[in-house]
Formats: sequence, C-alpha cells, structure tokens
Amino acid sequence: MYENVVDKDKIYKKLKALVDTYSPPLKKSVNKTNKKKNIEFWSEKDIEIDGRKRKRIFFASIIIQKNYVGFYFMPIYTDTKLKSFFKPELLSLLKGRSCFYIKTLDKELESQIELVLKKGFNLYKKRGWV
Repeated sequence: MYENVVDKDKIYKKLKALVDTYSPPLKKSVNKTNKKKNIEFWSEKDIEIDGRKRKRIFFASIIIQKNYVGFYFMPIYTDTKLKSFFKPELLSLLKGRSCFYIKTLDKELESQIELVLKKGFNLYKKRGWV
C-alpha cells in the first residue's frame, strides 16, 4: 500500500530518485546552503538558444524549503505546451513559471511527475540539448 508522504526529506528523496533516472546523461550536483538541501540536474553541452551560446541548460532542481519541497522543472519554462500533459492535481502546485510546491506526495502525483519528466527529457533530446 502506498502512503501519502508528508515528510519533506522523504519527498525530496522520492523526487530525486525520479530525476536520477536521467543521470547520466544529465549532470548533477548537491548543495547545502543555509541548511537547505538542494540538488540540480543539467545538460552540459555547447548549444545556442535564441542567439545566446550556452555551455549548459538546466533540467530540474529540488530544494527543501520551510513549508514545502520546491521542484523546479525547466522544460515547462522552455516549452509551455508541456502543460497539456499535466493533470489538474500537479498543475495546481505550479507557482510561477517552473516551480512546483510539493507538500505531500502520493502515488498518483508521483506518477504524474514521472510522466512529465519523461516528456521533458524527450523534448531536450529532440532539441539536441542532451
């Protein structure tokens, strides 16, 4: 039986495990600043976006905040059409352009995140960013 996860450390670990499936080829780094646990995932590749040369493009980041776990998902920022794959439960957690405030995590929400990660990774791959 799957239980709702409300413990921020457990949510962080579950989200990290989902994104970790794309590393490699994605690079990652764990940071601890101001007692906040933070992990970032990015693609390290020479690319050009809108006429600007870049050496890396961010994919996702997970950070434990005071009242939630922030899940930053950059593919939605680069292509808002990805929102069409989001169910209302996940879309309601979107604050701003790319950050989801995760306070609880159940099997349904975890499955939705797993699906959008796959769609986002495939988008990056199609664009040659990975």
